[in-house]
Amino acid sequence: MTSLLDDLVRRTAERLGARQRGVVAVGAVRGGQSALHGADPGTLFEIGSVTKTFTALVLAQLTVRGAVSLDQPLRDLLPRDIPAPERGGEVIKLAHLACHTSGLPRLPKGLMPRSLFRSDPYAGCTGELLMDGLRRTRLRSVPGTRFRYSNLGAGLLGLVLARHVGTDYDTLIQAEICRPLGMADTRVVLDPGRSARLAGGHSRAGRPRPPWHLAALAGAGGLHSTVPDLLTLARAQIGPAPEELAEAIALTHTTAHRINARAAVHPGWISTDHPSRGRHRILFHTGGTGGYRSLLAIAPDDRAAVVVLNANTRPVDRPGLNLLAQIIASGPGPHPAPASTGA
Repeated sequence: MTSLLDDLVRRTAERLGARQRGVVAVGAVRGGQSALHGADPGTLFEIGSVTKTFTALVLAQLTVRGAVSLDQPLRDLLPRDIPAPERGGEVIKLAHLACHTSGLPRLPKGLMPRSLFRSDPYAGCTGELLMDGLRRTRLRSVPGTRFRYSNLGAGLLGLVLARHVGTDYDTLIQAEICRPLGMADTRVVLDPGRSARLAGGHSRAGRPRPPWHLAALAGAGGLHSTVPDLLTLARAQIGPAPEELAEAIALTHTTAHRINARAAVHPGWISTDHPSRGRHRILFHTGGTGGYRSLLAIAPDDRAAVVVLNANTRPVDRPGLNLLAQIIASGPGPHPAPASTGA
């Protein structure tokens, strides 16, 4: 007999996969239960801006370790000849980059609008282009005052953190998050074996779309992953978290900038109150690249989470959040044994 959780996940995967080209994979956890349906569990997808959750968690982990701090000015991590833009007497801090309150524009200076219509629009975003563009960038708002979503800010955060510890972004994510949690398939650069497991991306109309390469903007959306790997991250987020990441995860959940009466932005997350559950929070992030859409959503108070990965640009946020709402409404799940935490 299948569980209610398994049935809900299966039905969501079937609805999303119907009448589209490109595979879809859906997974969920509730307490000690889990379910996964759709594409083979080993299938990789571009996860787009869900990458920002990893970038922010790395910032929190380095903060806990004392290598940086959330309130540290961005200028401290830039080359000496690169000035960080300021406005209203306020400087950009690392937390502003993670929470999209830096005032930076959405895209880097020098990334011409026409490039966004290319098949691989961010491939030319080198570190040199980002730094050169930063010299000429004017902030849209005073740092720390207003939520303005910025791929530039998140990508810049990943770049400067990696350089600060003497490595590249992919290696930093592997060392700080993926290896501690046992997430073997989450990475920017895919080896031949993993490349063979990458689902081919498609437009909403079903046309094949080429992979994206985000270059120095990898921290904004350059990761590939699988549903099992993202469910592992979700389990750490809803707790109990592995000891080596528990403090950093808590920091990303408690650090917040209020957007409106019901929503806030956190390092790596948007949070909102679930409409049917009073003050119970949902934290989520969506992602999209040229041929993929993604969602990672967690409900820490209800110990539930949902992952949806689609090799098609049909949106998955509403079906995924509806699935999470159904899981929450189904009642509490069994509490896992302590030994189930970690990888």
